[in-house]
Amino acid sequence: MLPLRRSLTTRGASFVGAAVVLLACGILLGQPDLTRIGVLLSAMTAMGLVLVRRHGLRLEVVRTAVPSRITIDERAVVTVRVRNGESTASPVVMAEESIDYALGDRPRFVLRSLRPGETQEVQYTVRSHSRGVHRIGPLGVRVRDPFGLTLRTSALSGDAEVVVLPRVLPLPGARSLGSGIGSEGSVPHMVALHGEDDQTVREYRDGDDLRRIHWPASARTGELMVRQEDRPAKRRAVVILDSRSTAHAGTGRASSLEWCVTMAASVTAHVVGAGYAVHLLTADARSDTGVRHDDSHEEGLETLARVTLQSPESLRAVLHAASVLTSQGGLVVFIGGPLDDVDGRALAALRQPGSSGAAIITDPASFGGHQRRGGADVASASASVAALHSNGWLATAVDAQTTASLAWGAVVGAQSVGAR
Repeated sequence: MLPLRRSLTTRGASFVGAAVVLLACGILLGQPDLTRIGVLLSAMTAMGLVLVRRHGLRLEVVRTAVPSRITIDERAVVTVRVRNGESTASPVVMAEESIDYALGDRPRFVLRSLRPGETQEVQYTVRSHSRGVHRIGPLGVRVRDPFGLTLRTSALSGDAEVVVLPRVLPLPGARSLGSGIGSEGSVPHMVALHGEDDQTVREYRDGDDLRRIHWPASARTGELMVRQEDRPAKRRAVVILDSRSTAHAGTGRASSLEWCVTMAASVTAHVVGAGYAVHLLTADARSDTGVRHDDSHEEGLETLARVTLQSPESLRAVLHAASVLTSQGGLVVFIGGPLDDVDGRALAALRQPGSSGAAIITDPASFGGHQRRGGADVASASASVAALHSNGWLATAVDAQTTASLAWGAVVGAQSVGAR
């Protein structure tokens, strides 16, 4: 009985109810006219059920979003291509897209009757006010009979995603990070084999192409070395984002995590523009190592779009991975919440003598009350800043009202830090 009720519209359910009453009254009262009307209403409902099921709904859906990666408040055009895979014409259907609430209202449109193999395209635009990976699909379709008595619904498989990148805000220039900066590919071995004297070699990293291994240099150093085209020397910057659940507070766009993600995106873009070779390190529970390493600004932005809160211990794996990159110097930038003694010492040790370390520590209490609890308590932002200062770091504490420009200007000693 329940499946039948789901197949009836409000009008259809009323017709069935009226038919039952009229049939009962006609039979009990001996009124054949009432019986005939009841039979007619029942027949119309049964005919509607047959009509909505005489056609299959084997429709194939393909979606494309252009562009598939957008920034906050930027629009993307989604094209939905629906193809009739049946051997008979499809009925006219009402369609509704299932999209994440952050992308706006669900688009609704009518799909005309399609001949076998025929395709119809529909376009709509989406826009999001928050970063993240937003799903589109599946496509829900509804078919009604001509009398509006019965309804058939189905969800067509297939989906797509729109990646909304975090904001990149302009940051002021620095005057205190110009010395003691390690360079990318800092092992000074020049390749003099096979005429490849325009290349240098560096240490092997996970993910490097094995075909680029330089065996003579590996034999000489005792460690795997890979070839790298000789480009103008780039200073190295390692940006570390802290996504521990215990270090952040607040929800949505007003949370401390969102502030840190925006800051990390802005700092990454800023140091790339200043000629640094950037390495962005974030916690990733899906990775075997628990760490995501991106060495390009574009890849880093997409990683930041996917960042979510991680376990309280996730930062330790990130700091361990960063120690390999910072062992030969370079700028280290930490963006995150307060640190306990163990994590604070591990972070402080990343800055090599003669190199620069900059830390921006958020105060979780200002982003929505008490900081999250999911493990051991963490120290206050001011205590973390003081500990890093004692180890030669440039550090500052920020709250929910601090702008990215002001935070960066405060930590690196910019000439102009903008307005609060």
